[in-house]
Amino acid sequence: MVYRQTEHTRQKKAGTRERILAEAKALVTEGGFAAASVVAVAQRSSIATGTIYRHFPSKGELVAEVFRAASGTELEAVTNASQIKASPTERMREAVHTFAARALKAPRLAYALIAEPVDPLVEAERLRFRFAYSEAFEDLIEDGVKSGEFAKQNASVCAGALVGMLAESLVGPLSPRLSSVNEQVSERETLVESIKDELLSEIIAMALRAVGVTPKGEVSSG
Repeated sequence: MVYRQTEHTRQKKAGTRERILAEAKALVTEGGFAAASVVAVAQRSSIATGTIYRHFPSKGELVAEVFRAASGTELEAVTNASQIKASPTERMREAVHTFAARALKAPRLAYALIAEPVDPLVEAERLRFRFAYSEAFEDLIEDGVKSGEFAKQNASVCAGALVGMLAESLVGPLSPRLSSVNEQVSERETLVESIKDELLSEIIAMALRAVGVTPKGEVSSG
């Protein structure tokens, strides 16, 4: 007789999987992907370690799923910001501000998504999302070029460079600096809060200069 899952069994299984992902993300938010070991996730989820492997073949598969979910949320926020009803320049300001401000609000998670050394499965996802961010900015840059607000340029090349610049400009401020997790969080929050406004302004200004817009308060060399 072939075993068939009941609806209750399917719901229970799905619930367990979601709990595993939620606890894994919580661990990544607190201490990066290195903190999300299978044992730690199992303990946080109040399940046996073997149960993790019934839902995810390996730790790599688990953290890759966490990466996809977290990065998908961030990408959606930036894409929405890039599509507001405003001029291309204001849309660029809003998209870049959204990218950077959200990263600074959750620095440990953002560092994990942007720069932490990871499993090859996660690295592949990271590259895929870099392309997705580039596509969102490419559409925005093309609109800016068409409207005459941005300098004439290869939108695809500029978008890729812009996404790389945004990520690299945040690596330093987001990077963990002390050995103690509690000290890391405390120092990072204090550091980020002290430089947040200036850093956001600088990042936005760099993004605008990259597409050929002179930020307010600066004098064009042309």
